[in-house]
Amino acid sequence: MTTLEGSVALVTGGSRGIGKALVAALYERGATKVYATARDPRTVTHPDAVPLALEVSDPSSVAAAAAQAQDVTILINNAGASVSANFLDSPVEDVRREFETNFYGPLLVTRAFVPILERNGGGHILNVHSVLSWLGIAGSYSASKAAFWSQSNSLRLDLKPRGIDLTGLHVGYVDTDMTAKVDAPKSTPESVAAQALDGIESGAFEVLADDVTRQVKAGLSADPAVLYPQLAA
Repeated sequence: MTTLEGSVALVTGGSRGIGKALVAALYERGATKVYATARDPRTVTHPDAVPLALEVSDPSSVAAAAAQAQDVTILINNAGASVSANFLDSPVEDVRREFETNFYGPLLVTRAFVPILERNGGGHILNVHSVLSWLGIAGSYSASKAAFWSQSNSLRLDLKPRGIDLTGLHVGYVDTDMTAKVDAPKSTPESVAAQALDGIESGAFEVLADDVTRQVKAGLSADPAVLYPQLAA
């Protein structure tokens, strides 16, 4: 089990949306320091957060952030992009760009911070996935999140002997800038953040933060036509 009281956390993409809510919730639960990363650290608004510049797909930026945050015990890989390129019509470079942010980005950050977590006595990693890790309706975004989910499952096995636990957070629509144009029921970032931190403290392998996510996960054992009704048309 991981204790948030007295922890030092780093949240990628910590200036808005779920990341911003996670920064606030960590302080509410007793974290002593929270690094909030952003491409432009001036966008971090929490009064107690430590702003930190980070571009997750840039190895030199990741290395610089790790050098400045040597006291971290909890790493939250939240930063992501939503390109949703179509596999048949969009430029392949768009697909590649999505994977650079959503798959390789958190991998670079994790590889940089695992030695730090180890030196600090072990710790916890939270990876922010999506219901679209299991539902291929958003092209390259779905594929990148599915790959990220698989990365997390592999890392969980590699990290356990090092004293580091890993929780995967899966969400549907959340009321953030990314979904501003979506007309559908949405969870609040604060609700998602609270469930995510509950998962860290309880040692959960996965947190399914809403009914849609729970329904889709439960349907993975069914025939593909259950998740994709257009296949049965």
